Amino acid sequence: MPAKPKVKDVDWMEHLPEAAAEYLKGHRLDEVECVVSDLPGIARGKAVPASKFARQSQFFLPNSIYFQTITGGWGEAAGEGGFTEPDMVLKPDMSTACAAPWTGDWTLQVIHDAFDQAGEPIAFAPRNVLKRVVDLYRKEGWEPVVAPEMEFFLVARNINPAEEIAPMMGRSGRPAAARQAYSMSAVDEFGPVIDDIYDFAEDMGFEIDGITQEGGAGQLEINLRHGDPVKLADEIFYFKRLIREAALRHDCFATFMAKPIEGEPGSAMHIHHSVVDTKTGANIFTGARGAETDAFYHFIAGLQNHMPSVIALIAPYVNSYRRYVKDHAAPINLEWGRDNRTTGIRVPVSDAASRRVENRLAGMDCNPYLGIAASLACGYLGLKQRKRPTKEFKGDAYQGEGEIPRDLFSALELLRNAKEIHKVLHPDFTRVYDIVKTAEYDEFLQVISPWEREHLLTNV
Repeated sequence: MPAKPKVKDVDWMEHLPEAAAEYLKGHRLDEVECVVSDLPGIARGKAVPASKFARQSQFFLPNSIYFQTITGGWGEAAGEGGFTEPDMVLKPDMSTACAAPWTGDWTLQVIHDAFDQAGEPIAFAPRNVLKRVVDLYRKEGWEPVVAPEMEFFLVARNINPAEEIAPMMGRSGRPAAARQAYSMSAVDEFGPVIDDIYDFAEDMGFEIDGITQEGGAGQLEINLRHGDPVKLADEIFYFKRLIREAALRHDCFATFMAKPIEGEPGSAMHIHHSVVDTKTGANIFTGARGAETDAFYHFIAGLQNHMPSVIALIAPYVNSYRRYVKDHAAPINLEWGRDNRTTGIRVPVSDAASRRVENRLAGMDCNPYLGIAASLACGYLGLKQRKRPTKEFKGDAYQGEGEIPRDLFSALELLRNAKEIHKVLHPDFTRVYDIVKTAEYDEFLQVISPWEREHLLTNV
């Protein structure tokens, strides 16, 4: 039997990212996980021995993984000529290679890009959707920059779906308490989990900008440094798995549901945006004397005018719409304001060079590639169409009218009719996404909820 390959024996290992190389230093690589994101954001792929990965430049998976629902069902995928489930060609992006430090051996993860057999990118692969939008910016001489915020809950283990989700037991032996936003003592309650999150992130080469306690019971927020949209989406894709693994080590679950606990705030993926001029390196939202530019207002108008059409991407499940409730730290409309967290579109306090626009509508349950792509697509259309936003909203935006679809069915209808969005994201993507989400919604309608049994069983 041939010996396992040593790090120095395999050429591609000489070009690993610094963090991955440091993780393997002095060790032999055992396995490589070759992964892609499906539409819900679940990692799909293959785990292969390191020796096999070193010999192959690509591998194959059926394109049907992009027609799979969150429950493991399938959308009606038949197209012209019927559905034959052809293989895709998956090619590694070695810049994404990083450790899988929770495994029992020395393992790397590598994100792959999906192509058809003619070499064209698969239009409905989420990473390709985001790359397409970023390329549209670059063709205009713009470089989009994003900074995402990730909110999630640490909850008690829940193995019976009929039971309500409960906060995890803290270090003190008491369940995590709500209404403790920014409390350092509350963060300390989850110290062992957070320590593992930091350790895993360091092994994987990710920089955490900060961890805070949010308003919900057991709810935390992680902020990431601003940067390239695809790179940040890769990190969130990896982070979701990292955080889940850290939680499991301490007998609890991490959940990214938009609204996991009744009466508690939901979990968002706020996205901060700025756009840089490729030639000058200057923020196009700021003029020569530090003033707000037309582009700044056009970007906001793009979010206002087109966000309803992509709500189905940033609020992708029936549970997502439970988050858009008045006075529960989530927006109910598309008003914009400066330093105003009640609006859907917020302009944070910053110096002129760092001027940015925050989209507060996206839920943490969205696929990070698709959530960022959808938000950038709206901003891109705004920059191209050069419209002005509504007047800045001052005061409590919860007193305004709701402008967000209240359910997934309505959101899908808006997406279905949004031809300008189809062109930006790709018509094949929006077609497949509609197929999968419609199948999920139809499946949800087959389930009778406790509310229906309690209030309708004997009363109607």
